[in-house]
Amino acid sequence: MAQPLLTQDRSPLPTHVDGLHAYVGEDGVAVLEFARPHRRNAITLAIWQALPKVLVRLAEQPGVRALLVTGAGGTFSAGADIAELAEVYGDPDRADDYHAVNVAAEEALAAFPHPTIAVVHGACVGGGCQLAVACDLRFIADDARMGITPAKLGVVYPAVPTLRLARLVGPAQAKYLLFSGELVTGLRNTVIGLADRVVPGGQLDGSALEFARLLTRRSPQTIGAVKAALAVPPEETAAALAPWERRSREAPDVREGLAAFLEGREPRF
Repeated sequence: MAQPLLTQDRSPLPTHVDGLHAYVGEDGVAVLEFARPHRRNAITLAIWQALPKVLVRLAEQPGVRALLVTGAGGTFSAGADIAELAEVYGDPDRADDYHAVNVAAEEALAAFPHPTIAVVHGACVGGGCQLAVACDLRFIADDARMGITPAKLGVVYPAVPTLRLARLVGPAQAKYLLFSGELVTGLRNTVIGLADRVVPGGQLDGSALEFARLLTRRSPQTIGAVKAALAVPPEETAAALAPWERRSREAPDVREGLAAFLEGREPRF
């Protein structure tokens, strides 16, 4: 059986947890893969707990400039492991701890220092969609199904992912998704703002990989500044950008970018 395109010619990075794989490649693109296809890549507590450390290790790998987040076996993730969640909700304190770990994983993904792209085949539901929303961009297959389903379970969705969803799709669409728990298919995800690119399933991995490789050739200074500016409330944007602007006056990126433009060549950031 051929290895999936996104993990071909990449070196595995140990995650020390079942169901979560990480890879790095010489092209500057790292891959994080949910790998429990027999459970539709449902995310266990152990995976939630491991995610922040794995993301730090990926960010520390020399040459990594972009991250693709995907799922094995034609499914992104069906969300939290419901059998595990049912056990957790037997004790209010355990439920509080579980959601704290869940939100910490989401925030670690949102804070990854390089561009992150969720590559979504099949179902992207609940906690899976929470993590996709935490990525910078979402490329999805034309038959992908996305949704956030706490209203079907009686779960109160935490504040951090609720606000992140509302910032992405707007308050009205966030209410639609969270009130109904309905799954949105294919192109309609672009209409409501959940997806940035929709392509036929057979072309999705290639499209996402090509775009990630393009981002590795762009200025990490510019990208880092954009991420910093958009990670804070509007009134804090200027303060978040200030250190990036100061560094840009002395860092080599602008000189290289201008020289490359004048010489008619690709910049080497």
